[in-house]
Amino acid sequence: MSAPADIDVRPITEAEYPEWLRAVRAGFLREPVVPAAELEARRGQFEPGRFIGAFEGDRCVATFRSFAQEVTAVGGEPVAADAISGVTVTATHRRRGLLTRMMSRDLAAAKERGDVLATLIAAEYRIYGRYGFGPATSGTEWTVDVPRTGLDPRGPELHGGRIDLVDPDDVRKLGPELHDRMRRATPGAISRDEWYWQLNTGGVRTDPSWTEPFYAVYRAPDDTVEGLMAYDVEDKWSETMQPSNTASVRSLIASTPAAERALWHYLCSIDWVMQVRSGWRAPDDLLPHLLPNPPAARITQHADYLWVRILDVVRALEARTYEGEGALVLEVVDGSGMTGGRYRLDASPDGASCTATTRSADLTLDVRELATLWLGDESAVRLAALGRVREERAGAGREADALLRTSRRPWCPDMF
Repeated sequence: MSAPADIDVRPITEAEYPEWLRAVRAGFLREPVVPAAELEARRGQFEPGRFIGAFEGDRCVATFRSFAQEVTAVGGEPVAADAISGVTVTATHRRRGLLTRMMSRDLAAAKERGDVLATLIAAEYRIYGRYGFGPATSGTEWTVDVPRTGLDPRGPELHGGRIDLVDPDDVRKLGPELHDRMRRATPGAISRDEWYWQLNTGGVRTDPSWTEPFYAVYRAPDDTVEGLMAYDVEDKWSETMQPSNTASVRSLIASTPAAERALWHYLCSIDWVMQVRSGWRAPDDLLPHLLPNPPAARITQHADYLWVRILDVVRALEARTYEGEGALVLEVVDGSGMTGGRYRLDASPDGASCTATTRSADLTLDVRELATLWLGDESAVRLAALGRVREERAGAGREADALLRTSRRPWCPDMF
């Protein structure tokens, strides 16, 4: 069903921001009243032209926003991205093409700006493939049964380093530089702006149920900050008055394996903590194997996470590095007409070039499948078996995997 002509899809004004927020809350099935404190806290996010609404008269019935972001490509180069969030369509106005109108408008603007990618985290898997997005990273959560870990309950061996509990002000000072080191070594990681650090340390509060977590910092022997963890502890006791507390990690970033090991061991050694929930981690996270008894950590959640939409095939493929050497001709199909075409990729550990070509294709794939392959987490051979990639030349899928796949799986630590 197409949208009626009297529904106006356009960037909102600052005066319309409260109505837009009300529609966001309604779309996410939250009470459709914007508390004054939340409105005041969120006003700093407003950016003219990047907040889109669909209006029926004065009432906002669909919402969409985007903001500038960087995504780390394989090899560490930050790539300019159009990050999409706050996407809703009110239940009374579904199936009218409103999301398509908002998405088309935003992606066209992003391409005009020169963004290489668009990104989002999908609440519903089936929606975004039709706009050229593909799942590019996944996340896994573990629950650790602390008594079964085999760890020394006295705490980690720090080898000259130390762990300190710090305050939110310390996190805002120490966190950004540590995060920049971590994200440049982590394909799929995204940039964090000042809003992120304020929101996640209580500097601004949009949620009345906010509680301040504990913040633990790992410092190496030379005093360099190499790890930062935020965690909550649920205070729970059994009927026999025995502690049964659960520590839940909100965030853990580290620039070295030593920092990761120290922070996980520290959390598992806190008195009365019987269980640890890891929060979303990379699917090949070190956590289980940092424990003497890895089965003490069991997977409790696994899901797709960062979705990518490639807006510029040449710049996306040239931005990343390649561990092997080879050439591939890719026929990229893009129903929107935004970035489809036939491209030759010549890649080696020394660099890559990607150019338009008329040579015969080795692989034919939709732009959404290219997005899934771009960060190295998926297999072209596997996608071919699923009918989502077509081999035009025998063996081209294996050659693509040899070029594109990575030794460690990509990971996006952050929700947005």
